[in-house]
Amino acid sequence: MRVAAGFIALLALAACGQKTPPADVSTAILSPDGAVDEESDVDLVELPALQADLVARAGSDSVYFDTDQSGLDETDRQTLATHAQWLMAHPNVRASIEGHADERGTREYNLALGQRRAQAALDYLVASGVPASRLLIISWGKERPIGLGSNESSWSQNRRAVTVIVK
Repeated sequence: MRVAAGFIALLALAACGQKTPPADVSTAILSPDGAVDEESDVDLVELPALQADLVARAGSDSVYFDTDQSGLDETDRQTLATHAQWLMAHPNVRASIEGHADERGTREYNLALGQRRAQAALDYLVASGVPASRLLIISWGKERPIGLGSNESSWSQNRRAVTVIVK
């Protein structure tokens, strides 16, 4: 009986470590013109070494938002300005701007909020000189939290837009 309980606990922990969402999770992938990009030519393969370089130069790959907000503050603009400089110095890579929300609200609401957050970051990058053709938006809504828990500390970590370097 203890072996069975231990095995079940091990399976539960292994399931928690999954990075990809379940197949039924909706995401919105948008091209720079705002259209849903069903057949994107972007491979969406993350480039960890380049991602680490972006983080080393900018201090973070993420910008954070207040509850139900998608506006950028001065700290966000400084971070994104560094992202734009990095992207301009690396013209052969693309970036996926991934919008996220905390667990509160419906799936549909949070997908739309994640899209607005990602769009705000993308708009800033484009205004800073990054070609829109090198950028796309993915909204994960509340499906990929980094802060686990139902409290303000966790929620504030999950209200973000992340610049992810892809090929």
